[in-house]
Amino acid sequence: MTDTSVQLEHFEYDNKIVKMFAYATILWGIVGMLAGLLAALQLVYPVLNFNFAPTTFGRVRPVHTNAIIFAFVGNGIFMGVYYSLQRLTKSRMFSDTLSKIHFWGWQTIIVLAAVTLLTGFTTGKEYAELEWPIDILIALIWVVFGWNMFGTIIKRRERHLYVAIWFYIATFVTVAMLHIVNSFEIPFSFLKSYSWYAGVQDALVQWWYGHNAVAFFLTTPYLGIMYYFLPKAAYRPVYSYRLSIIHFWALIFLYIWAGPHHLLYTALPDWAQSLGTVFSIMLIAPSWGGMINGLFTLRGAWDRVREDVVLKFMVVAITAYGMATFEGPMLSLKSVNAISHFTDWTIAHVHVGALGWNGFLTFAVLYWLIPRIFQTKLYSQKLANQHFWIGTLGIVFYTVPMYWAGFMQSLAWKEFTAEGTIKYQFLETVIQMRPFYMMRGIGGALYLVGALMMVYNLVKTIKAGTLLENEKASAPKLTKNYTVHSTEHWHRWIERRPVQLLIFSLVLVGIGGIIEIVPTFLIKENIPTITSVKPYTPLELQGRDIYIREGCYTCHSQMIRPFRSEVARYGEYSKAGEFIYDHPFQWGSKRTGPDLARIGGKYPDSWHYNHMYEPNSISDGTIMPAYPWLFENNIDTAITAAKIRAMQTLGVPYPKGYDQIANADLMQQATTISDNLKKDKINTVNNKEIIALIAYLQRVGTDIKLKP
Repeated sequence: MTDTSVQLEHFEYDNKIVKMFAYATILWGIVGMLAGLLAALQLVYPVLNFNFAPTTFGRVRPVHTNAIIFAFVGNGIFMGVYYSLQRLTKSRMFSDTLSKIHFWGWQTIIVLAAVTLLTGFTTGKEYAELEWPIDILIALIWVVFGWNMFGTIIKRRERHLYVAIWFYIATFVTVAMLHIVNSFEIPFSFLKSYSWYAGVQDALVQWWYGHNAVAFFLTTPYLGIMYYFLPKAAYRPVYSYRLSIIHFWALIFLYIWAGPHHLLYTALPDWAQSLGTVFSIMLIAPSWGGMINGLFTLRGAWDRVREDVVLKFMVVAITAYGMATFEGPMLSLKSVNAISHFTDWTIAHVHVGALGWNGFLTFAVLYWLIPRIFQTKLYSQKLANQHFWIGTLGIVFYTVPMYWAGFMQSLAWKEFTAEGTIKYQFLETVIQMRPFYMMRGIGGALYLVGALMMVYNLVKTIKAGTLLENEKASAPKLTKNYTVHSTEHWHRWIERRPVQLLIFSLVLVGIGGIIEIVPTFLIKENIPTITSVKPYTPLELQGRDIYIREGCYTCHSQMIRPFRSEVARYGEYSKAGEFIYDHPFQWGSKRTGPDLARIGGKYPDSWHYNHMYEPNSISDGTIMPAYPWLFENNIDTAITAAKIRAMQTLGVPYPKGYDQIANADLMQQATTISDNLKKDKINTVNNKEIIALIAYLQRVGTDIKLKP
């Protein structure tokens, strides 16, 4: 193809916005790692919960995950996109104003997220905990990002779209779809809402979102960043153009189907579980295609890898990507998932990707990019190399104990005595985990130390240089006068058409979601009705919201799988029809504490009262924090009516006008519980939050008539 235009245009790249996102990446990375280290140590030393609501594990853990995913990695994405997109399109960003709105809007979201999560405003859905006003703000700022990105692409001076841009476009359109669909909710106050979906449907939509948040927020944009920065750092072209085409289209089509593998052996219909498994296994091919394309790009440059710290970080990052994307499909096999699910094996798997792939690739980009935009050399290559080795050791010290802990947990949970009874009480397995949790904490601390060394190194680099805010560049003006050669690759057609590329990407990722999700809404047989399942009483509903507010779902599942060991330990396995009034679902993804699906009626009210006030008085050696504020806070009865009306809107069959009398029923049930406590010599008034929480816990799992 030849371009007959020879007119040269002069313009400037905007490095200031890149600098701003780089600074934010560094700041929120340290904050997110500190939150993660605190959460890790709380599982070893419960005293670090500080008997203070905002610092309990149930609230700190969502802050950690959101800070790492959306603050650290999110800003890392925007840093890489804003730097590479300008150079790949040979154009300044479409609008400096939109760039600034995007930056400050995203930082506002991060701050609001931290404040609301620490104060207990959460939807209770993993990786989607933020409440409805913030969800709206996220959508608006994401549109600003897309507007700026597409405006830049449309006015580009480079006819073809490089592979990195394909991944950026797929990221934008898919994240928008995932966020909008999963965020349908009914607000009942300024900062609280109920999920539009319930039970099985909510679980499927959530893990369709949750898995693909990993796919299209933690993976595809970073693959785009890899495709740009790796060749730049290695001074080598991408190994295979054809492989990059297969990698891109196969990955975005297959990834979207894999969400149900998070719900194997649950109450999700078997056909949906099987689809998730099949597509997860197929994901190995495109995922490893991307890894191979990355590592083979370095062929002929391995001598430089030994000398260049940036390439060292990149090699480990790509290797970690390959490890995680092999292990993920393996964990989706039912035989393997039966062992791994709810254990720390999953935690190890996730952190191979988070620490290795996302963390190390971000560090590599920062080390490569900061000296260039500040027109200087990196302050200390030696310090950067030390960071590399300390960070690598941190990953090893973190993941290896978690793998070992996960195997031990699963084996202990499933072991029976010769007489056919469960061998280990759940608390025994918790106590056995503490040395491994301590090692995990040491690994996290090492990783954090390495990151702090990077901060020092980059600060010294920045001080030694001067920011090139507007980098001068020139390129031929793009015209429509060009010739298409017969030997041109067929894929060039789509590379010249960003709008069509966006549409094709949306269609591909939409197919899997539609086929998996829609049948659970339209085909009644997917969720058989159980007539004995009734809506929560007003007091139980208040207690359930307190349970979610305190983050109890981060440690406890409410899903008994059909295994002999689980039925023997917890009771009858869970049925799909049990959860039709659960907005949101509470199946959980990790058992740091025992499953609670059949907790109702298992212990007297006084047991729950004492367990929440001083857990060690009931379970010696437990790592569960105390919740003294529940005994001081009054139930917010002013909002009961609004909660009932919201539930009625969602189809929960409360009688018409029930919202007006709900508080009377609430107080009646609360009085019954307080009277029960008095019989056990516990005097408390009937309007405290602990009463509502007890009501909820005593209700969980009792709607089904169980055999003795």
